[in-house]
Amino acid sequence: MLKVSTNISIPDDEIELLAIRAQGAGGQNVNKVSSAIHLRFDINHSSLPDFYKQRLIALRDRRINKAGVIIIKAQKFRTQEKNREDALERLQLLIKSVSFVAKVRKPTKATKGSQKRRLDSKTKHSKTKSLRGKVFE
Repeated sequence: MLKVSTNISIPDDEIELLAIRAQGAGGQNVNKVSSAIHLRFDINHSSLPDFYKQRLIALRDRRINKAGVIIIKAQKFRTQEKNREDALERLQLLIKSVSFVAKVRKPTKATKGSQKRRLDSKTKHSKTKSLRGKVFE
């Protein structure tokens, strides 16, 4: 059972974990041991609330394919257990990331005082620069 938040959790049978051989350098051990983890999570057939499903599918993430399946490959660590924990943690963070709704920005006008200060500083700056020019007699 993967606990996403206090009221949302994902049963283990919805998460498919597959042990595969890791890529990259590692000597003979990398060819013998399947230490990397391939996590697959089908969004459409999960028990997540519809709000989460819609936000996850709308998310532009390379880990989510067109069929709505999240694929996470964890091979950071040398042991399968740590890679499994890493993959589950990354899935949890991805699902948590869509739960936060960004505040709508309300555009505001600059105050009269701030406009006046900006224009005053511009004129002061232009006077300073004009004084740096050549002196004509």
